[in-house]
Amino acid sequence: MFAHEFMRNALIAGSFVGLACGLVGYFVVLRAQVFAGDALSHVAFTGGLAAAVLGLNILAGVFAATILGGIVMGLLGDKARADDVTIGSLFAWTLGLGVLFLTIFTTQDSAGNGTAGVRVLFGSIFGLSAADVRTSVVLAVLACAILLAIARPLLFASLDNAVAAAQGVPVRVLGLGFLALLGLVAAQATQAVGALLLLGLLAAPAGAAHRLTANPYRGLLLSALFSVGSIWIGLTLSYAFPTLPPSSMIIAAAVGIYLLALATTIPRARAVWPRPANANVAA
Repeated sequence: MFAHEFMRNALIAGSFVGLACGLVGYFVVLRAQVFAGDALSHVAFTGGLAAAVLGLNILAGVFAATILGGIVMGLLGDKARADDVTIGSLFAWTLGLGVLFLTIFTTQDSAGNGTAGVRVLFGSIFGLSAADVRTSVVLAVLACAILLAIARPLLFASLDNAVAAAQGVPVRVLGLGFLALLGLVAAQATQAVGALLLLGLLAAPAGAAHRLTANPYRGLLLSALFSVGSIWIGLTLSYAFPTLPPSSMIIAAAVGIYLLALATTIPRARAVWPRPANANVAA
C-alpha cells in the first residue's frame, strides 16, 4: 500500500494528526472537557459549510470556527459545562445552523461540489494533496510544541485549580489557551475523521491511557501512541477492504483500544477494592 501516493499522504498526515490528538486528548480527559470536544465538532461542521456558502476555503472556515469556538468556551468559564442548558442549546443551534448552510450550499446553482458536507462530516484523508500534508505536519508540530511547553503548569492547574491559582499559576489564561489549542487540533482532525467523529480520536486513546497509568508523562506517551496506532490500523483496514470508510475504521480502532484497556483494568480494580469480609453477614 506504500506504493500509492494517496496512502503515503494519508499515513504521514494522519500520523501527525494522531500525535496532536493524543497529546491534547490526554488533557481533555484529565480536565473533564470531553464536552468541549463534542461542542467543537458542531462548530467545525458549521464553520466549514459557512465558508463553502461564502465561496471561501472550507478548511480555513473549519480552523477559524473551531479556534474561535474554543476561545468562546474558555471565556464562558464554568458556564460552559456539559449540563448547562444555555451552552447545550447554543451548540445545538450551531449544529442546526450548519444544516441550514448545507442546504443552501447544495441548492445553489453555483455549487459545483455537493460532497463538501460529507467531507466536513466524515473527513477526506485519502484525498489529501502534498500541500495538505505539509500543512498538517506544520500545524501538528506547532500544536504539540505549544502543549509540551505548557504541560507542567497545565497539569498542575488541571489537578488542583485552586492551589495552582494560589501559587501564582495563570489558571484562566492557561484554560483559555488550551481550549484555543483544542480548537486548532480539532480542526486539523476533521481532515482525518471528519467533524462527526473527531471526538472519538480525542477521547478514546486518551481514555485508554488514563485507564492504564496514573503517571501523567507515561499517560501522554501512551495516549499519543494509541492515537497514532488507531490511524495506522484504520487506514490499513480501509485499504485492505476498500468498502470500509477510513474515518470509521480509525474510530473503530481507537474505541477498540479503549475497550481492551477497560477489559485489562477491570480485574485490577476489583483486586484493589476487595469485598469486605463481613459482606455476607451484612447481607
